[in-house]
Amino acid sequence: MFKASYLPFFKAIVSLLAILALHSFPASATTSEPVKVSVQLWSVKDALKADFDATITALAEMGFQGLEFAGDFGPYKNNPRALKNKLASLDLVASSAHIGFDALTDSHLMETLLFYKTLGVTTLFVPWDERAWDPKGVMQLSKQLTELNNIAQKYEMNIGFHNHNREFESFNNATYWDAIATNTPTSLPLQLDIGWVHYAGKEPLYFIKKYAGRTYATHLKVRTHENDGLSPIFGENNYPWGKIIQSLITDGATKWLVVEQEEYPDGLTSLQSVAKSKANLDKILRSM
Repeated sequence: MFKASYLPFFKAIVSLLAILALHSFPASATTSEPVKVSVQLWSVKDALKADFDATITALAEMGFQGLEFAGDFGPYKNNPRALKNKLASLDLVASSAHIGFDALTDSHLMETLLFYKTLGVTTLFVPWDERAWDPKGVMQLSKQLTELNNIAQKYEMNIGFHNHNREFESFNNATYWDAIATNTPTSLPLQLDIGWVHYAGKEPLYFIKKYAGRTYATHLKVRTHENDGLSPIFGENNYPWGKIIQSLITDGATKWLVVEQEEYPDGLTSLQSVAKSKANLDKILRSM
């Protein structure tokens, strides 16, 4: 029988467990599952072309849990099921994918959705469109994204948008990114690229919080200006990455932290550069 005298002890144990949970590996605000780490395959495009299977095996050995695809499927380009099985054999999944509007036209849309659905991808991001920083084109872009996302949702998928730096140029007393975000439904995911936000001279925390719950996946990288003295290796500068990542998780509802490497310093290969960025990210996550 539970005795009343045990109650203070029981409460202390519950409090201790709660504290430990808060200091465990960061978890998403909307799920008990911890945030996961992926890599944008554009980061190692040269290695993929040389040996696709060896490259994704190397990424798995670095500890990545997911891969974000960018159009290169190696020997599996016509067999998404076989690629999904290959990823599973390496304890990997396809976290998301970048895809152009050319693959989302009326004549290709269903084929595209079926391919990625079979691969296990539920979220596609359009990574580039020059209308995104055009005063007339931005509204057309927002409308097209909304229409495509509405169709994708019928198949339990989503289609969203990824930024570069020009989306943060001034427009209507705000930015083009604000125009895209406010003229698309909250169900449409926005992939905030932290490197490009910094490059544009903007504060990522502001946009994470302003469009809360919409950053399903984010790109973590350093994008350098010429002669700015910054290292392109993630975690080697003085950015408050821990604070940014915590906001992504609690405010952005981020499920995937996606490492992207676009610059390779000191004679490092693309895989070596990604490995250094991943190791630094792991240290930051362990310290949170």
